[in-house]
Amino acid sequence: MTVGTTHSGKTTFAQALEQQLQGSVVIDQDNHAEFINTYYRALQPRQGPNTLKFSVTQTIVDYAVNQTDLHLILSNSNRARMVRLDLLTYFQGHGFRSILVHFKLPERILHERVANSRRSKSIFRKAASFSEVLDRQLAERNVIDPTEDEADHLFVIEDSSEVDSVIQSILHIVLD
Repeated sequence: MTVGTTHSGKTTFAQALEQQLQGSVVIDQDNHAEFINTYYRALQPRQGPNTLKFSVTQTIVDYAVNQTDLHLILSNSNRARMVRLDLLTYFQGHGFRSILVHFKLPERILHERVANSRRSKSIFRKAASFSEVLDRQLAERNVIDPTEDEADHLFVIEDSSEVDSVIQSILHIVLD
C-alpha cells in the first residue's frame, strides 16, 4: 500500500512494482475517480467523503481478494490513519502480509512536480488544482504519517533514488 501526497510518486512506484512482481495488480483510486467523473458524475456525493469512489474501490478489492491469488498493490494516498488501519486489518484477516511504502519527499520537490504536471484533473470532485490538493495534504501531513506498528513492513522514500532499492526489498519479502 502506498501512502503519500499528490505527485509524490505513488502511481509510478506501483506501476514499476507491478512490472517486476509477477502475479500482481495495481488498484488505484484515481482510476476509479476518473471513471466515475466521466460516466457517473451525477451520482457523486455533493458534500462529505466520496463514498461512491470508496464503494467502487472496495468492490474491486473484494473481488481481487476473494476471486484471485494476485498480489495487490494499492496505489492511492491512504492518508487517513483509521481508514488505512481498517484496510490493513481487512487484508491481514485474509492472510495477506502488509507492506506500507510512505512517500515523504521534500515539499520543494512536490511543489515543483505539481507546477510542472501535465496530469489530467479529471479525477477531481471538489479541488480546482493539484496545488490546492497538495496544500491541503501538506497541512495534514504530520497527523497522518504511518508508523512502523501499522504493517508488517514499512518503507519510507524521501528521495526518488530510493525507489529501486525499495522495490528490490519488497520483491525479496514477497518472493521468500
